[in-house]
Amino acid sequence: MAFHSLPVLYSTPLAAAVADFVSTHYDLPGSIECMLLLRGWNDTFEVRTKDGERFVFRISKRRARGDADVASETAFLAYLDGRDIPVAAAVPTRDGSLFTSALFPEGQRPAVLFRYAEGRPSQAGSSSADARANGVTLARIHDVAGGFAAADKGRYRLDRDHLLHRPLSWILALEGLSETVRTGLVDLTERLSAGLARRDGLSWTRCHGDCHGYNANIALQGPRAGQAVFFDFDNGGSGFLAYDLAAFLHCCVLFERKQHRFWHAFIEGYRTIRELPHEDFEAVHLFVPIRHLWFVGEYASRIHEWGRQAVPADWIAAQLDFVLSWEKEKLVAGLL
Repeated sequence: MAFHSLPVLYSTPLAAAVADFVSTHYDLPGSIECMLLLRGWNDTFEVRTKDGERFVFRISKRRARGDADVASETAFLAYLDGRDIPVAAAVPTRDGSLFTSALFPEGQRPAVLFRYAEGRPSQAGSSSADARANGVTLARIHDVAGGFAAADKGRYRLDRDHLLHRPLSWILALEGLSETVRTGLVDLTERLSAGLARRDGLSWTRCHGDCHGYNANIALQGPRAGQAVFFDFDNGGSGFLAYDLAAFLHCCVLFERKQHRFWHAFIEGYRTIRELPHEDFEAVHLFVPIRHLWFVGEYASRIHEWGRQAVPADWIAAQLDFVLSWEKEKLVAGLL
């Protein structure tokens, strides 16, 4: 019987192989141990040195939007770290680069070794103190982002095309959607896009892109005790400040949650650091459904890897109902 090799869409490396790769490319003391943390949007591994120092090694996965923008991401983290903003910055390789790449059966994939964000996981959906700490750190990031933006050559702009139109195209490519759902999604996207176009004077900044309250650890000791140390910047880029805020509110109301008090604590923390323009604050409610369509589009773009049943048509219909309910409650007067 003849055996044929099949092309690979996505492969997961062995932890021992990752340990060898990290030892080769990074100047870490002694032998290291490696363990797979999560196989999902990316592959992440915990790396420990012999003396107990911890790191996180992330291997980016391919996405429909294009290659991971690790050059801009790691440069921004280095910039923030240099200004004493609490972030898990990238560790330079032996040759001084902030990232590298590894060869897989499916091709080259970017890889980054990050400092470990010491502390406990943020519980911003159940702790007002943690929500407030997340708001403080995001405000500090926005406060200094202007100094980075001039030199930023980021691959992505978190604009209407990135947040609305491309995600819509991925959702509409799914099989099994009813014509009612398809029409509803198209009409909704047009209304949200037009509503955003009518918003004048919205601030533009370098966004974290995924500040939902859980991409942070709360430092427990040292000069940063109580602060939210941010990580997971790979959805970031230049974009609307209101969108960066809306990611947190979206998480507070997603899947029928009603965690508004933590949203208020988050904004209270943000405002202790910097003023929040009225136009940006008022636009946050518009960006919640925009964020949700982006979120659903991310899932839809992965069906070739996860399988068609991972994103069923009835789930898409339920997400449309959620957004339409939000629009009816929060946005009708502003959109019409």
